[in-house]
Amino acid sequence: MSSRALSRDLELLSDPVRVRLVALLEAEELSVGELARILALPQPTISRQLKALIQGEWLSRRTVGTAAYLRLVPLSDPRHALWQLVRQDPALAPELAADLERMALIVAERHADASTFFSRVAAGWDTLRDQLFGRRFLAPTLAALLPRDAIVVDLGAGTGHLIAQLAPFVDQVIGVDREPSMLAIARQRLAELPAATPPAADQVTLIEAPLEQVPLADASADLALLVLVLHHLPDPVAALAEARRLLRPTGRLVVVDMQPHETTAWRTFGHLHQGFSPETLAALAADAALALTRLVPLAPDPDAQGPPLFVATLTPLAAASRASAQKKPTGTLRRSK
Repeated sequence: MSSRALSRDLELLSDPVRVRLVALLEAEELSVGELARILALPQPTISRQLKALIQGEWLSRRTVGTAAYLRLVPLSDPRHALWQLVRQDPALAPELAADLERMALIVAERHADASTFFSRVAAGWDTLRDQLFGRRFLAPTLAALLPRDAIVVDLGAGTGHLIAQLAPFVDQVIGVDREPSMLAIARQRLAELPAATPPAADQVTLIEAPLEQVPLADASADLALLVLVLHHLPDPVAALAEARRLLRPTGRLVVVDMQPHETTAWRTFGHLHQGFSPETLAALAADAALALTRLVPLAPDPDAQGPPLFVATLTPLAAASRASAQKKPTGTLRRSK
């Protein structure tokens, strides 16, 4: 440390208020208001002393909304030695000890306020969170669990809703659909993604093709999706087998579809199947050289008019034992009345 820097630090630490502030901020990050309460001094006085310490590079400042929080920065060895010498001054010990006691009470009060708030709003927290943040963060949160280098094939991509959710998180998403009008909407949707999260030009590929004959190489995907698609297909096994062909040996196929139901009216929406039981899906999967490894029924959505859904995970049969493929799948479905 140069003599000039030492002189500047000695001048900063010659003021007892600044020493008390540094001692507090060594122990805890505190706001200006909290420091004023602990030291029982006006906020302008505290702010003026803090400004000197910030300019002297003893403190860091973090802003949250309208509040400013301060903390002692990591000290160099010479500064640390100087600070230890100053703070161990016996004349300051009673005042510093009293400050730390008041700080502990204020920090405890801060935590109590947060706890009281959450206990008060617990019953309505979901509604409050939705009002503040909406629900759009839920899908990206789950998508962030995927490996960055994953290649995902969305079979029956439709208008690209899932592609838009996945594209920012993986290296490549391939959307396959046989309807050109659906893919046209998907292209428009991708073009309108926020500027902060647009997919790169080579990150998303849209392919017009039947799901039973996808023009992609064998074992080219880490993850395949069939989301609300299987019940539209006249030959589910053919689509499942094609998904199996596309998967790498360690890949997974995720199927989301309807639980069994008795409502024939949905046939007007192109439904060719009235849902799938775990046993039915397991049998279809086995015919396509896939193993049904997990099936979870989803609770009915109160805002939805259609039947309840399930989400299932399937793996290439060569990557799972035949015994596990034939084992009773996780989860059971009850036929809707």
